[in-house]
Amino acid sequence: MNVRKVVRRTLLGLAIVVVLAVTALFWVIGPRNVFGMLRYDQRREGDLRVGVPAPDVSLVSLDGRTPVRIASAIGEKPLVIVFGSYT
Repeated sequence: MNVRKVVRRTLLGLAIVVVLAVTALFWVIGPRNVFGMLRYDQRREGDLRVGVPAPDVSLVSLDGRTPVRIASAIGEKPLVIVFGSYT
């Protein structure tokens, strides 16, 4: 066999193994939310419009335990709800 063919096949085999290993590693260790979001994402167009009151839902306060209803905070002071993560 030609040396070039052997080198080419070896590099191709190595590339395939690396791609499979990275894919498997990403699947096992990768971001948990990405796969859950792709699998269970249930987003839809919302019904809220400008000027419509926010729906009354219960959220968890900053201490992580106390539930807070939005309706109890609306009207007293401006209410800002930030959804996100700083991790």
